[in-house]
Amino acid sequence: MKDVQNTQDTRNVDIQRVGIKDIDLPLTIQRKNNTDQIVSAKVKAAVSLPRNYKGTHMSRFVEVLNEWEHKNLLGVDIKGCLEKIIKKLHAQSGILEFKFKYFISKKAPVTKLSAPMCYECSFRGKIENGEYKFILGVKVPVTTLCPCSKEISDYGAHNQRAIVSVKISYPETEHIWIEDLIELIESCASCPLYSILKRQDEKYVTEHAWENPRFVEDVLREVVIKLRKEPKITEFEVDCEAFESIHNHSAWAYQKEVK
Repeated sequence: MKDVQNTQDTRNVDIQRVGIKDIDLPLTIQRKNNTDQIVSAKVKAAVSLPRNYKGTHMSRFVEVLNEWEHKNLLGVDIKGCLEKIIKKLHAQSGILEFKFKYFISKKAPVTKLSAPMCYECSFRGKIENGEYKFILGVKVPVTTLCPCSKEISDYGAHNQRAIVSVKISYPETEHIWIEDLIELIESCASCPLYSILKRQDEKYVTEHAWENPRFVEDVLREVVIKLRKEPKITEFEVDCEAFESIHNHSAWAYQKEVK
């Protein structure tokens, strides 16, 4: 049958990214405790397309992803999977991204009761000009307590939930655990969040936040300082959004740095 995608296109437009997105696949995540967690991931895969080709072959993305999934390599060998996609589609560059929810069993601060805590995470691989780059992303919910509110009020201070989104890059020879990155971020807020809290735990969380007031700027600066000190990280991006409890808007701060 005729291969329409391989026919000549005369409009003289190179396409930087073309592919598939929001395909659901199981992803194997290696945990810090030497076990695996199987998650449901939303996948985006794309390659560059030279101007002389009418279209890419969408089914070939799925073929390669299916091959890696059956070999139980998705999440383990993102670079190899992306290289295979680029080769199969005769492309010069490409990206492969997995977005998934990762669960960590987290103990309450006083009672030590344990319950799963969910974090939105992502793995992103990119090959451009023959170079591979890996990006680990996490979104961590935390508590922030307003320093200004605490300072000016006779009693009480408003607090809010904030989301700290961090993306980091590091060499192929290194490894950073999702758990460690989440713990680093949580340590920079007024207080971490927990899935289960009894009265003793709630007292601890309330008082801990009171003793550690943080503007959104404070949280961002604390995260940036700690990421700067991590020798494995070559590049990072931090986005902090606090969903204000006394305003109908969010407070927001952002920083990107290349070491």
